[in-house]
Amino acid sequence: MAEEEDKGNIKNSIEENGANDAEKNTVKNAIKSVSNKKLKRVSKKSLKTMRKNRRRHPVRNKVRVVKYGTSGFVRNIWLSTAATAVMCITLIILFVTIVASVILTSTAQLMKDKIDITVYLKPNTPVETLTELNRIISANKNIKSVEISTSEDEYKKFLEENADSDDVLNVLDEEMEAIMIGKMQATMRIKVYDVDNLDSVKKIVEENELFVKYVDKDKVPTYDVNKAEIATITSWAQIARTGGIILAAVFLVISVLIIFSTIRMAIFSRREEIYMMKLVGAEKGFIRGPFLIEAEMCGIISGLLAATVSYFGFMVLAPKLEGYGIDVSNITEILESNKLILVYLIFMAAGIVIGRVSARLAISKYLHKT
Repeated sequence: MAEEEDKGNIKNSIEENGANDAEKNTVKNAIKSVSNKKLKRVSKKSLKTMRKNRRRHPVRNKVRVVKYGTSGFVRNIWLSTAATAVMCITLIILFVTIVASVILTSTAQLMKDKIDITVYLKPNTPVETLTELNRIISANKNIKSVEISTSEDEYKKFLEENADSDDVLNVLDEEMEAIMIGKMQATMRIKVYDVDNLDSVKKIVEENELFVKYVDKDKVPTYDVNKAEIATITSWAQIARTGGIILAAVFLVISVLIIFSTIRMAIFSRREEIYMMKLVGAEKGFIRGPFLIEAEMCGIISGLLAATVSYFGFMVLAPKLEGYGIDVSNITEILESNKLILVYLIFMAAGIVIGRVSARLAISKYLHKT
């Protein structure tokens, strides 16, 4: 009140004494300076009070940020829907890429595990010789297991395989049995750890004196059986991995651009609100928060949708894939266990990361311009 009275007295004094224009302007500037100083004192005090209240109520502030972010998501529902849809497609492509790579690699490995190298030995090779040959070949570090079979054992397998064929069994008398055993090669079935590295095994079979003596020259060892199929499946896995990554990268860029545009338009439409918040001293985190929440909501919803579509899609296709001999057991075990919750969380986390990064890019570029 004292300041107001002083200002009034100064004005009255100017009018009574008939001051010139220069003197009047000087006095007016002095009055304005006094008013600005008072306003600054009040503003600083108000800002200190506001900051103090913010520190006392962090939960309330976060609730407000979430509320404003949700409101922005609904306000820009068409852009938010587009961003969510593209991000959902991106996450599904990433899932398909990973699953295709895993199941094709697993199928190739399963085929490798089933492969055995069959070495054909002369008919009626003695058991003692087969045992010694087993010892020689087993010394190689690439050998996983060795199974030996005499001519008699091979004849028994022949009978088991043709147990339902009466025509074959009717002609097998003792004389025919002796002839067949005398013609059937003894065998050595070898499983290795690395089917792509058989040089050391070939060297033993082709150069060891005992092997050279007893290996049947009429039948070549089966080194290369199924290698072409394995190579094809392995190449498919590589193509699926590379193609999936490229496709996912393309959709990832599209997702980022759409979310970027969504946040940019949201900033533009709320530029007056943002300006007012800056004037009253709102912190950067409070201003940025709603836009980040808006982008994270897109990520969470897209993650839930992508995980659900991926789960049901895979469970429908899994039996058909198994029918073609593709190994889907690794993925099925995960999706049919408690780890499914973890899969959903990973999808949502990936969506949140994509949305948050996109929003931060837009905020850093456009928010300071408002």
